Amino acid sequence: MPLHRISEFDPDYHNTIQGKDIKGMGVYVRGTDEKIGTVSDAVVDDEGTFRYLIVDIGFWIFGKKVLLPIGKAQIDSRADRVYVVGITREQAENLPEYQEHTALDYDYEERVRGGYRTQPLESSAPLDATSTAAVASTGGYTAPSYDRNNYNYAQEPDLYDVSAQEDQTFKLYEERLVANKKRRKTGEVAIGKHVETETARVAIPVEKERIVIERVTPQDAGKVVSPGTANFREGEVAHMEIYEEVADVRKEAFVREEVRVQKVVEQETVEAQETIRREELDVDTDGTPIVNKTDQI
Repeated sequence: MPLHRISEFDPDYHNTIQGKDIKGMGVYVRGTDEKIGTVSDAVVDDEGTFRYLIVDIGFWIFGKKVLLPIGKAQIDSRADRVYVVGITREQAENLPEYQEHTALDYDYEERVRGGYRTQPLESSAPLDATSTAAVASTGGYTAPSYDRNNYNYAQEPDLYDVSAQEDQTFKLYEERLVANKKRRKTGEVAIGKHVETETARVAIPVEKERIVIERVTPQDAGKVVSPGTANFREGEVAHMEIYEEVADVRKEAFVREEVRVQKVVEQETVEAQETIRREELDVDTDGTPIVNKTDQI
């Protein structure tokens, strides 16, 4: 089964794991309480099950990182510590070094497992080439009857079964919905103006002057005027100016109305649903043991 560093398997694992992050925990030898290193990362399989802790054992061996099978670790999150079970400095020196580019394949795991195996398992089938190499690397240790095609982590509970330890602290996980918002463009409104033309008509009353010539007979017609009163002259002319009004039409621009453009924000609540998972603790007892269960919040 392919293995992954936890940050590659779940980049958001900090939010999905409840409690303290295992990275950075000090690693100590159970019994002597000697610090041997620090957890730098964790390795999980395709199902998210912890298989190894990547431990920087700089306190023992300068600049070396190794894989610690999860079954060999006792995690105490309250003390922020990981206790190593059944490992010596000599074993640590013989463990294959882990580097960033190390391929976590079956062959590499076999080299790691060979450094932790302390007692032989029953073998009922011939050893393959890989198992034979494991015999040589462990000083005569007889490897179990499995190969890359049939190996299962359950075959070695001493390395991978956390329940095999008497004192083990582990975490229960749950999924939570994390709601975020992001802006997206839903449309665009373009507001402009154009010119429309029409023919306008206006009625303007105008005045025009004209001459009215009226010839009338005076009341004293036929009366003799005094001598010298009559002044007979030729070329006498009366002048009178005549005016008229004409329409003077021009165009002027006026503000008809004003258009204001602005945005307003309306709020609404949208609902989303998703199926989330949560781990609950199952306690199976055989017989009538005394079980003290303490809930800490």
